[in-house]
Amino acid sequence: MEFAARQSINYLEGQPARRPFPAPNAIKELGRLGFQLPEAPTDPEEVIRLLDEVGSPAAVGNTGGRYFGFVIGGSLPVAVAANWVAAAWDQNAGLKVTSPLAAKLEEVAAQWLLEVLGLPQEAGVGFVTGATMANFCGLAAARHALLQRKGWNVEAEGLYGAPEIKVVVGEEVHVSPLKALSLLGFGSERVIRVPINSEGEMLPDQLPPLDDMTIVCLQAGNVNSGAIDPLYEIAKMARARGAWVHIDGAFGLWGAASPQLVSQLKGYDLADSWATDLHKWLNVPYDSGVVICRDPHNLRAAMSINAAYIPPQEEREPYAFTPEMSRRARGAEAWAALYALGRSGVAELIERSCRHAALFAKKLKRAGFEVLNEVNLNQVLVSFGTDELTRRVIAELQREGTCWCGSTTWHGRHVMRISVSSWATTEEDVEVCVEAMARIAKQEKSFKLVGF
Repeated sequence: MEFAARQSINYLEGQPARRPFPAPNAIKELGRLGFQLPEAPTDPEEVIRLLDEVGSPAAVGNTGGRYFGFVIGGSLPVAVAANWVAAAWDQNAGLKVTSPLAAKLEEVAAQWLLEVLGLPQEAGVGFVTGATMANFCGLAAARHALLQRKGWNVEAEGLYGAPEIKVVVGEEVHVSPLKALSLLGFGSERVIRVPINSEGEMLPDQLPPLDDMTIVCLQAGNVNSGAIDPLYEIAKMARARGAWVHIDGAFGLWGAASPQLVSQLKGYDLADSWATDLHKWLNVPYDSGVVICRDPHNLRAAMSINAAYIPPQEEREPYAFTPEMSRRARGAEAWAALYALGRSGVAELIERSCRHAALFAKKLKRAGFEVLNEVNLNQVLVSFGTDELTRRVIAELQREGTCWCGSTTWHGRHVMRISVSSWATTEEDVEVCVEAMARIAKQEKSFKLVGF
């Protein structure tokens, strides 16, 4: 145990000097982890030694300040420490009787989250693996509520022969709610797609007719541009017609924690359910997300089960708000992060990321490159000229290792996507990364001009 703790601390302390993505030789060395299962036991310290020796150099450096791929946050040191403590506890967080400790941490963290995000204190909160499962739970609650209005018990009778539910999404809907819809039996293609503007925001005047058998899936944080749907306008229309409003806010919902940014989410509090990640902008270790439902009875009805050995739900039972029965005590990291940061610390974490994204955009424009989105949150889309040149810059940047940024397609163009989500990113990191991008772009452009 002590050896593993020392090696883990060494890894974390050495993170600033590590590449944000492992070198090819480190990835090749992973082959050493695959061998015939030994017949006899192996000394535990030898197990950890090999795991650290081979695994640490090959780990993606998303806990550092220069990893900007896939909207992945780093891990706050206090949240990492809480994760270690929780792993040592090895609690089954499904039931209060299996872990009063885990249940209490979830209960407190849930209330703190609702306070920080400005959502109803009576809402139901489930701690899940991430936004995909949070979307699944929120949409399951919607399915239950809408069908119950028609006298249909979907949990008992399924969807065969059930009244039809319409699902409305934007053209730029993320794959996460689509996967959730598929798992729930709605089908990922049996949705009504609403046209969007140039930033990816749903156009309210293009909405189809809404009624009390409609689910409207809104987006807080387009995965490319960071744009937020016109939540207030659409939510008001939907509520007037009895439709259910669900917000996929994997990262963008955290803007509600900032006094500077909350105006961008006007109307978010009118929704019926919300999904967000904690391992993105709250910067806790994987895996961690939450579903929030205005009426906890709908979430509980969609998720809960009955069995002779399960105690009656006189108080909040963690399992009743999530799909899993047995699961880890992921509320511990959320509790620790929120306690350590406080309300102002959470706001500063979010605002700092947005300032760094704006600084990226400013410096890249100044260097002569094209920023294609309105940088209002933490996402920056940049082109270095042609699609071919942009591909070459991304590939070389990833190879040489100053930072790691991914690629995406935006309005038919191949662009670099910079997602600033880590507590560890500094202005110095931004400066160094922009310098590397400009240097590589200049080199790649020169190579092309001379025929390479």
